[in-house]
Amino acid sequence: MITSMDINCDMGESFGNWVMGNDEGMMSLITTANVACGFHAGDPLTMLDTIKMAKENNVVVGSHPGLPDLLGFGRRTMNITPEDAFAYTVYQTGALQAALKTAGMKLHHVKPHGALYSVLRTDEALASAVADAISLLTDNPMLYWPAPTDAAMPVAARKKGIRVVGEIYPDLQYAADGTLVIQREKHETDVDFAVSQVKRYVETGKVEAIDGSLVTLDAEALCIHGDGPNATDVGTAIQLALGEIGCEIVPVTE
Repeated sequence: MITSMDINCDMGESFGNWVMGNDEGMMSLITTANVACGFHAGDPLTMLDTIKMAKENNVVVGSHPGLPDLLGFGRRTMNITPEDAFAYTVYQTGALQAALKTAGMKLHHVKPHGALYSVLRTDEALASAVADAISLLTDNPMLYWPAPTDAAMPVAARKKGIRVVGEIYPDLQYAADGTLVIQREKHETDVDFAVSQVKRYVETGKVEAIDGSLVTLDAEALCIHGDGPNATDVGTAIQLALGEIGCEIVPVTE
């Protein structure tokens, strides 16, 4: 049985008057936050407000860099070079690090967003460039990545001495090969299923795929999407379930 789990959530994705996700409702239910850095979502004021909220709730913060695509929410693939990938990661994460410094906080991890994540799954040159950036930004770098962590990006990260933290997603479905079934539209999560998925993973190291098979994954964290219509219900239920089975809820340490 796994004795501790980190609860993770994407945050700070609002932009100006446009609100994305229930950050205020979710912040007290998580231990780590991935904060948008202005390329796919977020803005300077949102970033600072999100960091302040995280500090008040004892939540550690990582950067959530994406492609420069505000209109498409970072979900549209772009042809970028390794130099672009390196620069985008440094630029966005550096902005977040400066914002964290004003609150007396340090960067905890990096977690790529959207289409950037998708290309980093397979493109070894881009993955190596992003790993170079992450390794240079902190003394104890960590990469958060959806389990299984055998894609190009986590492989490149480990070669650079970066700790890779795998995640499970109780509010998404899994295919039989362990890949996530991506939602095209947000829908209410079946809370009972999400809870059973988390319990199953903590107790056995496996999740249930959409065909009913069980898939072994390598994760130390779980991620809940804060923009789901019943995200806080999911977070609250998972917190209670982990407590019931004696699994501590803490951020992954360096």
